[in-house]
Amino acid sequence: MGFTVLVPARLASTRLPNKPLADIAGLPMIVRVAQRAAQSTAQRVVVAADHASIVDACKANGVEAVLTREDHASGSDRLAQACEILGLDGDAAVVNVQGDEPLIDPSLIDAVAALLDERREAQMSTAAHAIHDAADLTNTNVVKVVLDARGLALYFSRALIPWSRDAFANGVRAVPPMPVLRHVGIYGYRAAFLRQFPKMPQAPIETAEALEQLRALWHGHRIAVHVTETPPGVGVDTPADLERVRALFA
Repeated sequence: MGFTVLVPARLASTRLPNKPLADIAGLPMIVRVAQRAAQSTAQRVVVAADHASIVDACKANGVEAVLTREDHASGSDRLAQACEILGLDGDAAVVNVQGDEPLIDPSLIDAVAALLDERREAQMSTAAHAIHDAADLTNTNVVKVVLDARGLALYFSRALIPWSRDAFANGVRAVPPMPVLRHVGIYGYRAAFLRQFPKMPQAPIETAEALEQLRALWHGHRIAVHVTETPPGVGVDTPADLERVRALFA
């Protein structure tokens, strides 16, 4: 199945100003992300930017980019506009690769796209992997997901789910026998659903957890989940993350 990778990029960042343009081994981070995504089997990789400086940096390095509005509330809103600009057919598959993942595994992108093709009952696809570090179990920045027998998401939460009653009887001290899955922030969409998604009313559970994907579940849409054996590459949220990634490229 052919698919398009869309990479949302926003210039403003409270923890890392001008993050998309941060230098990584001589190239802006957003260009590194697009180059990595291009190693997948995607037919097209397009950056959806909120500022002309990002578009210019992309085009200077041979990366396709479109300029979207600055006032979008979320990355999915930005991608919905990009679908309109690019004229993508409603059934076209789109994979959202975050703009701060310069080390994302191209095979993970392919897996998320393939899952969307295989599971026609799902309007979205995403990924997860088993947690092996006990500290991640209670870390609210580590989002967990619980699946049904078909590999469709039942719920996403910042809380520890599922709660292993016996394993945690004396507190959360170790990873339980039943795997706890960490959600990986990569998404596949059908373009028609992606255009519709920002128009859906926010869900109470989405607001409470601050997790946008819960809006889809709340409104009755299904999300198929690819479980990968390995965690994703290092993402860039802070100056310390940026230095780690620079060291890896060096």
